[in-house]
Amino acid sequence: MARSLALAAFAILAGCVPRTPDPQEADVLFLPTPHAVVEAMLGLAEVRAGDVLYDLGAGDGRIVIAAARRYGARAVGIELDPRKVAEARANVARAGLAGRVEIRHGDVFDADLREASVVTVFLFPEINDRLAPKLRRELRPGARIVSHRFGLGDWPPERRIEAHGHPLLRWTVPAR
Repeated sequence: MARSLALAAFAILAGCVPRTPDPQEADVLFLPTPHAVVEAMLGLAEVRAGDVLYDLGAGDGRIVIAAARRYGARAVGIELDPRKVAEARANVARAGLAGRVEIRHGDVFDADLREASVVTVFLFPEINDRLAPKLRRELRPGARIVSHRFGLGDWPPERRIEAHGHPLLRWTVPAR
């Protein structure tokens, strides 16, 4: 019951209605980021052609596709749900971006993030809280992180904007 209430509350906050969760799935929920918000996230991250963008919880691949198509970045999506992985891979192929975009099936906590210069996330707050130390530890100084809606534990964002009613937060990994 608590999980259902948490999922419903998250869906209300995110402005969309979730599908009924499968009890056999991991405790994740796909809520698509609107395309206009994707563009705002990439703009806030200051994505450029030389960047390697990692989208943690890549869903249908829309963020990695936009980063490669619009900015010329190389992009990697990490997704836990095998059905979303298949969908994202099909979307990447349809977009003709197989050489610039890779979708990996896996857990974001097991992923090696060291090559990323930009990381995007739209995950539950408790996942972001657990993820913050990994991001600080693995990302190079100067790497940019943009989160849709939720913070990264006690790490204060350097910038906060609103895009079409959606809060976006940005961090830059400090020098060690």
